[in-house]
Amino acid sequence: MALDHVNVYALREDDGWTIVDTGFDTRRARDIWQGLRSGPLAGRPIRRVIGTHHHPDHIGLAGWFMQADGAELMMSRTAWLTARMLQMDVQERPTPQALDFWRRAGMPADLLARRAAERPWNSADVVHPLPPGYRRVHEGEEIRFGGRRWRVAMGDGHAPRHATFWSLDDDLVIGGDQLLPSISPNLGVYPTEPEADPVGEWLASCARLSGLAEPRHLVLPGHKLPFTGLPLRLRQLVDNHLGALNRMEQALGEAPRTAVGCFDILYKRRIAAMEFGLALVEAVAHVNHLRFGGRVRAVGERDGGTLWGA
Repeated sequence: MALDHVNVYALREDDGWTIVDTGFDTRRARDIWQGLRSGPLAGRPIRRVIGTHHHPDHIGLAGWFMQADGAELMMSRTAWLTARMLQMDVQERPTPQALDFWRRAGMPADLLARRAAERPWNSADVVHPLPPGYRRVHEGEEIRFGGRRWRVAMGDGHAPRHATFWSLDDDLVIGGDQLLPSISPNLGVYPTEPEADPVGEWLASCARLSGLAEPRHLVLPGHKLPFTGLPLRLRQLVDNHLGALNRMEQALGEAPRTAVGCFDILYKRRIAAMEFGLALVEAVAHVNHLRFGGRVRAVGERDGGTLWGA
């Protein structure tokens, strides 16, 4: 993957550790954790795993810690249900719905044929089985871990019911992928819910979280380095997508395009093969937001792909 790491955090408890997010379930990740266990974690057990959201790089080893240490898992209900469903849903070939979704988005015919014959990426490939039990966290709740009281605030768009944690005792905020410093999280529409509007959900989430954000906050993100200046960063995250939406609307008013045909407008750079899937679902997400707002509409078809115009 182009993004080659995920941040995890360990917070000391009286009888062990609480960890926030885990990384994929891979041999390399387990080896890293074994080194951490015998090193800075001093051999003390993992008592609690907090998953900020359902994505495999964040909860891939949660089940491993539950099995090995008897750790409690804490997540939002939607995140846990989604993670468990995806971990159990193994497909050897893309579904007809997926192939139709990719075709309508404008995936080139040669790539579509290649994808149709390949085993798709499955969450189970990098997620340890999750036992059927967890502790739910919900919006506005106050919980305790790591010697602090934390307020739970949920975000949406990148992942449904993504939990962020705001310390009531100091300046720390655990942001996961909802609050990132120098990159914008992927906002994708998938074949399982082709009419979703994650861009709209993301913009609404940023507005809600802006009511909590203060310049003093030190944000511990899911990727890249911890940062301050959260109010400004939230404005930047919003402006990034508003700018992309405006560019797309203008370009589609000049000439109809498929979602894939909007790559150059949306990203302003060449999309590599390994990024194509994430680029496609985000392009569809921006088209969806524009069409739900009445700013673009379907105007035709080309090679099975839907053409959008303003």
